[in-house]
Amino acid sequence: MPRKPTSKPRKQGSHVRTNRRFWEAGSDEYDQRHRKSIGGDRAAAWGLWRIPESSLRLLGPIRGKSILELGCGAARWSIWLARSGARSVGFDATRSQLDKARRLVSTEHVRLPLLQGNAERLPLQDATFDTVFCDWGAMTFCDPTKTVPECARVLRPDGRLVFSTASPIRYVAFDQRRDGQTRRLERSYFDLHQVQLGETVEFQLPYGAWIELFSRSGLAVERLLETRPDPAWRSTYVDRRDRRWARDWPMEAIWSVRKTTRSIGARVGRSTTR
Repeated sequence: MPRKPTSKPRKQGSHVRTNRRFWEAGSDEYDQRHRKSIGGDRAAAWGLWRIPESSLRLLGPIRGKSILELGCGAARWSIWLARSGARSVGFDATRSQLDKARRLVSTEHVRLPLLQGNAERLPLQDATFDTVFCDWGAMTFCDPTKTVPECARVLRPDGRLVFSTASPIRYVAFDQRRDGQTRRLERSYFDLHQVQLGETVEFQLPYGAWIELFSRSGLAVERLLETRPDPAWRSTYVDRRDRRWARDWPMEAIWSVRKTTRSIGARVGRSTTR
């Protein structure tokens, strides 16, 4: 759930330290709260509503593919991929989350390299992976003007980047006082980029800026899903009132883009039309 935005300014780049500190401290509580919705048969599922990959088929064939998960947490997704025949790698910013991942990897007896670092500067060689994906992980908490070119760089030609994150509409209609969604517009759509939410910093762009960023990074949009929950669905991430809100407006977006040309690694800024 989004936390109450603050107006306290932060130094450029400090979001990396801020978010890492938050997740190091809160990883145990997060795991306890959401374990049932992200573990077991629900490990390979997307977003707030845990829509199964078997239904969406966003990753395509996975057997024998090299797949990188950004913001893997306890690596349940990546473990499922490894058990399904993928050569998967888990990447996360926090030691506490990766400690959990190592324990699960040992229990499951799978081969799964786990790396710690900043997704804005991936310590990986060019053209290494067939797929890079992220389920509300690093693509939410890192600057996309840096992560998207980095993802393009480590993807092989025709490789795919798939990630779920908030919809821009979610931030535009976020009520600071109630710490939840509203039916009023609360902030500028065109000025979306870095959003301070209490103890965390999240990132978002207008749709046009996302598409420009993908294009400049050598990526073409194949699919954009704006998930709409069934009235009977439940989520450990969203309360009842915000679930009703999400029936009328998109709270979540899942992007699927493919590498079509050699990434130039450019850092793309926001563009607006007045």
